[in-house]
Amino acid sequence: MFNITALGGTFDIIHVGHIELIQKAVSISNKIIIGLTSDAFISKNDKKIINNFEQRSENLEKIIHEKFPDCSFEIAKLDDDFGPAVIQGDVDALVVSEETRKKGDILNALRKERKLDPVEIIIIPMKMASDGNRISSTRIRNSEIDSSGNILVD
Repeated sequence: MFNITALGGTFDIIHVGHIELIQKAVSISNKIIIGLTSDAFISKNDKKIINNFEQRSENLEKIIHEKFPDCSFEIAKLDDDFGPAVIQGDVDALVVSEETRKKGDILNALRKERKLDPVEIIIIPMKMASDGNRISSTRIRNSEIDSSGNILVD
């Protein structure tokens, strides 16, 4: 069991892949820190979103209270790729998807520069939609799939 586990994302439209990421962090840790990308960081990376930071934070908090009522958590605004996971020596694990696994190596290199112990990198498989392609907020926004990964028919 880890003391503090971090994970991060945009969480624009929360889907089963996000829930699985949070579920994994909750199952292995006393407390989780969720890095939520700021609107400025998103626009800097040319990503498209529907919900602003406040709405995404509110939605995320609501889903955590619903699905993980006993979870001790903190939502931290991310203006870069890492946020508190880099600067807090007490974070001991990072949950990533297969898609973002390289960020774990980068994080540990940055922690090493700061004379911090490396974090354990926990990789969870990507959640696939019923068509075999990955579930993403983009696909949901484009009305290809719903938040559970079911194909939407026109």
